Amino acid sequence: MISIQNLSKTFPPPFQRFKKFFGLQIQPSIEALKNISFEVAEGETFGLIGKNGAGKTTLTKIIATLVQPTNGKVSVKGFDSVEDEVKVRSLIGLATAEERSFYWRLTSEQNLMFFARLYAMNDRQARQKIAELFERLDLQTLAKRRFSELSTGNKQRLAVVRALLAEPPILLLDEPTRSLDPLAAEKLREQIKSLKNVSILLTSHNLSEIEELCSRVAVISKGEIRAIDTPENLRRSHKQTQRVTIYLNGLGEDVLRRTLSNFLSDLSIEQTGDFLKLTFTREAEDNLLGKTITLLDSNQAKILDVQTEKATLLDVLESFE
Repeated sequence: MISIQNLSKTFPPPFQRFKKFFGLQIQPSIEALKNISFEVAEGETFGLIGKNGAGKTTLTKIIATLVQPTNGKVSVKGFDSVEDEVKVRSLIGLATAEERSFYWRLTSEQNLMFFARLYAMNDRQARQKIAELFERLDLQTLAKRRFSELSTGNKQRLAVVRALLAEPPILLLDEPTRSLDPLAAEKLREQIKSLKNVSILLTSHNLSEIEELCSRVAVISKGEIRAIDTPENLRRSHKQTQRVTIYLNGLGEDVLRRTLSNFLSDLSIEQTGDFLKLTFTREAEDNLLGKTITLLDSNQAKILDVQTEKATLLDVLESFE
């Protein structure tokens, strides 16, 4: 559905000729994207993660035809984003984190009616669809309120409604839950998961949200795609160790150290109230945890809890910085 091939974008410094004429220092050009290539399949929710300034929003705007690439090519269902930009726009629903294209004096409903007409929807179709989307996202009470009166989170939700208005086959969602309260964010995630046969490119700083929604994730850093894989495989490949914590009682600290220190090199034991807290590091697939539990059990220790700290997408993201 979306094909990106060798895409690059360079932003030249502002007022370059003016500064050159007056002999002022000219800042170097900014390489926002560097030779990016990947594809989003039909019906796939594809995640894009990276720190601020990594290039996520620039990439989203290029796909949406709002910014043209310096080099490379983007095609949407076979249509070129530069040569066939009108066709590409008809296939895409876009919701950005900083929405500025709504009319502030119009109500939420009036704004959406305006955009529905741009999609060539008649009034009856538009009102029916708007009412349906307002109900799905619990926005009925905002229909008659001016856009200027809405909170930042509700403005964001209205942008998502507009993206869904024409039922496009492709959605570009740039941090769609950034300003939402937890309940509204969960409601929106449920709506995203309910969409069928829609290809979604989702950018977010909420890494648990990316893991919940996306079948594949790309890590972007300094304008370059550094890895693409499933969330699970990314976690596995970039953190090979786990931190294990075991809470127990029924065994003295001295006995515990003699029993386990031979094969747990970084063993830490701490008295916490009426029980001992034992921590150590293990390789993700080794047998240290099983061996430790077996020895504790054979020495009549009472194990109260076992916790393992596994790798997260944050670990993956930090490993590429």
